[in-house]
Amino acid sequence: QGLLVESGGGLVQPGGSLRLSCAASRNIFSFNDMGWYRQAPGKLRVLVASITRGGTTNYVDSVKGRFTISRDNAKNTVYLQMDSLKPEDTAVYYCNSVAPGFPWGQGTQVTVSS
Repeated sequence: QGLLVESGGGLVQPGGSLRLSCAASRNIFSFNDMGWYRQAPGKLRVLVASITRGGTTNYVDSVKGRFTISRDNAKNTVYLQMDSLKPEDTAVYYCNSVAPGFPWGQGTQVTVSS
């Protein structure tokens, strides 16, 4: 089992920025590539950004150039810096291992609206 706690969401206007944080238990963080996922209302949860243990990052096209994923190995924490936010970024954001098998946290709501 593992523990994931996401934070940093909120209401922001289009064009604004947010920084999400995810504190992960060591058994998840230390041995896995990590990802940020999002689930918009009525849609499936999808992976939007990932980072390997070595720091290599990957993004879906819709967030490329606007979102930046990073990890602090000393703090077992993953971050998602989100800039130039759009209304279509509105969703609940979750972090988890890229490899399946760990329970999901509660996520953090991001709402982009004027």
